[in-house]
Amino acid sequence: MTESSDIHLSVVIPAYNEELRLPDTLSHAIAYLKTQPYRSEIIVVDDGSSDGTGQVVRRQRDAAPVCLELLRHPDGANHGKGASVKRGILAAQGKYRLFMDADNSTTLNQVERFWPFFHLGFDVVIGSRALRDSVVVLRQPKAKEIAGQFGNWLIRQLAVPGIFDTQAGFKIFRRDAAERIFQRVTIDKWGYDIELLVIARALGYRIREVPITWINAEGSKVTLKSYFEVLGEIRKMRRNLRAGLYK
Repeated sequence: MTESSDIHLSVVIPAYNEELRLPDTLSHAIAYLKTQPYRSEIIVVDDGSSDGTGQVVRRQRDAAPVCLELLRHPDGANHGKGASVKRGILAAQGKYRLFMDADNSTTLNQVERFWPFFHLGFDVVIGSRALRDSVVVLRQPKAKEIAGQFGNWLIRQLAVPGIFDTQAGFKIFRRDAAERIFQRVTIDKWGYDIELLVIARALGYRIREVPITWINAEGSKVTLKSYFEVLGEIRKMRRNLRAGLYK
């Protein structure tokens, strides 16, 4: 693996049974990164897949012109997206560490919109589908979209005021922020996106939302039930905050 001091960008992709969608995502990410002047790495975290997700990574790894790694949980079980992102981010070595979805709903080349905000002093820059310049090419089913809008409103009231889209799977962190935040993440499933932002604020890091172009990909594993599970996880975050656990 490349020396950590040489890696500018680490890209972490959590994957659970993604043998169909992951090949295109990896091909696009590799094609983009090989044109960049900086060193980079891609880390795919296989979250206990029962299909050929691991084989997809191994097939592309040998021919990839950038460093491509495959990680698994030690017990080989499914632990949840949050646990997989945490494992990948803490294993990464880049000066900047980004995680993105295996379905390529937000393409890696959009990271170019994010760099200027690090130069302005922000520590965490997150993609948002809810800003004026955001573009949603293919929308979710109406019921799911309404649930998501209500959920985001509730999240703003209870957890992270001022952030309009906590759930988009495209977020990038400075190295020090990534390590301090993810060491404190306790939620393994869908609410991890919110918790890491709650932790970032508790630690005094500056967060910036940036508009992204987003395409709703078929085969999403997020259900309406997931939104209600997140509400229970928000209660846990609020307890942790009151107890000072994030600091």
